[in-house]
Amino acid sequence: MAGAGGRAPLGLRRWLSSAAPAPRVCVVGSGPAGFYTAQHILKHHGGALVDIYEKLPVPFGLVRFGVAPDHPEVKNVINTFTQTARSERCAYYGNVTVGRDVTVPELQQAYHAVVLSYGAEDSRVLGIPGENLPGVYSARAFVGWYNGLPENQDLKPDLSCETALILGHGNVALDIARILLSPLQLLRKTDITDSSLAALACSKVKRVWLVGRRGPLQVAFTIKELREMINLPGTRAVLDPADFTGLESAVKDFSLFLDAPRPRKRLTELMIKTALEKPVEMRAAAAGAAAPREWGLKFQRSPQEVLPSADGRRARGIRMALTRLEGSGDSAKAIPTGDVEELECGLVVSSIGYRSLPLDPAVPFDSQRGVIPNSSGRVEGVPGLYCSGWVKRGPTGVIITTMNDSFDTAQSVLEDLQGGVLDISPSREGFGLVESILHSRGVRPVSFSDWEKIDAAEVARGKAAGKPREKIVDPAEMLQIIGL
Repeated sequence: MAGAGGRAPLGLRRWLSSAAPAPRVCVVGSGPAGFYTAQHILKHHGGALVDIYEKLPVPFGLVRFGVAPDHPEVKNVINTFTQTARSERCAYYGNVTVGRDVTVPELQQAYHAVVLSYGAEDSRVLGIPGENLPGVYSARAFVGWYNGLPENQDLKPDLSCETALILGHGNVALDIARILLSPLQLLRKTDITDSSLAALACSKVKRVWLVGRRGPLQVAFTIKELREMINLPGTRAVLDPADFTGLESAVKDFSLFLDAPRPRKRLTELMIKTALEKPVEMRAAAAGAAAPREWGLKFQRSPQEVLPSADGRRARGIRMALTRLEGSGDSAKAIPTGDVEELECGLVVSSIGYRSLPLDPAVPFDSQRGVIPNSSGRVEGVPGLYCSGWVKRGPTGVIITTMNDSFDTAQSVLEDLQGGVLDISPSREGFGLVESILHSRGVRPVSFSDWEKIDAAEVARGKAAGKPREKIVDPAEMLQIIGL
């Protein structure tokens, strides 16, 4: 990547050898996309000043609110982001909603470049009857609930049923299944919220089905998450051997897998092995007299309707169309066969993807694809405006994908600074201008050192409970801690 490997950083010589003001860059969103974009610009341009805006008082986006509580190692990137935020050329302004408290055109007046990295704040809808019944939740809301996302703190999911059904075969679906079935002593040591832990302690859920429209060769989860689920104490996997008929010989004959990457082959082998294994009776014995909890994968089923209870007040099950596959690999399409199946369940979680929303009328937005139209992060038709992360490419991939994508956008900003596409001759006030706008609208921004006070309070509360932290879920309480 240009600017790496010992070459002089892009734009640095130009900045040092001229009297031009320092380029001021604004990043909207403090999740991985925002922080990686800021990090790359700061690293490869010795003069740039970067301000990061976030609507919540607290930073880190989906690293804080999306990563499962029992996956603390994934949250280690927060240490890198903290280093970036503490840079003397970087500033963090939380508690500022762009599009409401300050508009994108106002940011463009204050900065030489504006990068939109605000992620996907909504969920894709199923578009079927009954999806708004009590007992039906989006994965985003459910994950937000146990991870302390303020907007989901009052979700109070009903866990009084024995069977839950999750629509989707991705890592988020497996995360939710694992949280629903995990022994409490495992969760108590994590940063899961206290109220979620209390609800899970009373949960009656002991069976979770994960349902997908396509087959075993199209699942989107990865082997690490599947292995974790298979090895979850006190639970057993229920996979139908019939779903894997013929796949065993296909896996053995590696020539049939030439178009499949090695991780897909290993993942399929693990599913086959789990499906064909004889149930381990010892596991049931180890779980005590009660029947062990169980989970399973159901394939080639597409949701048609969430079925209401007799009084119509909540979900009692789901009707699914059975499908057949046309084509192969990732491009295989699920076609309804005409047959249907009903499954009883009192909890339905839709894990079919997140969706970005338009932020400001001044920003082009493709509502079909849920992204900002762009070329290498340059927003089409709006010079000086950029995007990175999920709002740039859609809600797919893991943190490393977002890192590479954000570096790509940051590189576009650096190239435009170097090539004179961004005119940095007029001095821009940056936060100086934005601060007066926010002040006039009664908005009090939160600094990174303010966040560190909230962080310290969470860690202290967690220590008392034997946890890494106890997240504060009420923004008013966060502001109270820092005296705002």
